[in-house]
Amino acid sequence: MGRFLHLPGPEEPPEEDPLAGVANLFDVSVVFIVGLMITLFSVYRMGDLVDKNSEVTMVKTNAQGEREIIVKKGTTITAYKVTGKTMAGEGERLGTAYRLANGQVIYVPDGPVGENNANPN
Repeated sequence: MGRFLHLPGPEEPPEEDPLAGVANLFDVSVVFIVGLMITLFSVYRMGDLVDKNSEVTMVKTNAQGEREIIVKKGTTITAYKVTGKTMAGEGERLGTAYRLANGQVIYVPDGPVGENNANPN
């Protein structure tokens, strides 16, 4: 067995594996990616996206100006495409929506403040 085992002599420098550093780079990149994901979730306050009991509604606009409403209720995610078509029908006015200068949309229900507009009938 001794003749097949090559042990370096005391005067020979030990051989280094050229790929030994690649494994360390992979580990460092995985830690960096996980840290980046945690940072992005905390900065944009998107923790509700991964919470299975939360409800989240988002509006996404692509480069062509087409909008999509994404609704997450619990573990169910539904996407609705917004069209420019005008619809007609009967119904009741529920309130007014305003777009602020910063792009935020605010919904104001009709009726006095604090009054519940729900119809019990």
